[in-house]
Amino acid sequence: MNPNQIPPITEDDIANYLANTPDFFERHASLLAAVQLTSPHGQRAVSLQERQAEMLREKIRGLELKAAEMIRNGHENTTIADKLQRWTRELLLTREANELPTVAARAIGEHFLVPQVAIKVWDVAPEYADEAFAQGASDDAKAFASSLMHPYCGANPGLEAAQWLADPAAAASLALIPLRAGLAPQAFGLLVLASADHQRFAADMGTDFLERIGELSSAALSRLRP
Repeated sequence: MNPNQIPPITEDDIANYLANTPDFFERHASLLAAVQLTSPHGQRAVSLQERQAEMLREKIRGLELKAAEMIRNGHENTTIADKLQRWTRELLLTREANELPTVAARAIGEHFLVPQVAIKVWDVAPEYADEAFAQGASDDAKAFASSLMHPYCGANPGLEAAQWLADPAAAASLALIPLRAGLAPQAFGLLVLASADHQRFAADMGTDFLERIGELSSAALSRLRP
């Protein structure tokens, strides 16, 4: 390279120099007051110290918003946990096994504000074969339930399970939760949640909580099996 063709100093060069020369502003303290920057809150010029103070205030506001969001999420999680505990307690206090589907469905509706809930269980013990919850599920519906590895959430495409609800026409969105005994591949029942709100059970929603509901329901309703 021709010594007369020295490359120009770039902004990166200046930034690197200042970053690696921490005592620069100690030796040139007057620059701290002389440097003028553009404020993000208008076109007025502010000193370097004032700009730093604004950046700190913005960072603090961001941290405060994150803290508030964490607190709000914590309160929401506590509320959900309390509701889940009350629902589970009702299941545990149900003495008669044949009352479990009714209790489970009613309590889900009350505690989690689900407008419509239905439960069907099949392959039950002979003494429960004539119960309403053991009637009305076709072989196709049973096969569909067994095919679900995770809860189905989304629009109501006219599935048979929606017809188990008190008002199928009002079911704009559904959550279908298979009931299984442990890790068994075959489902022994299906829990149906429905809402008139199209977004209540959206296709892209997380299903972790619904899976917990399914696991607890399966454990309780397994008392109906032979």
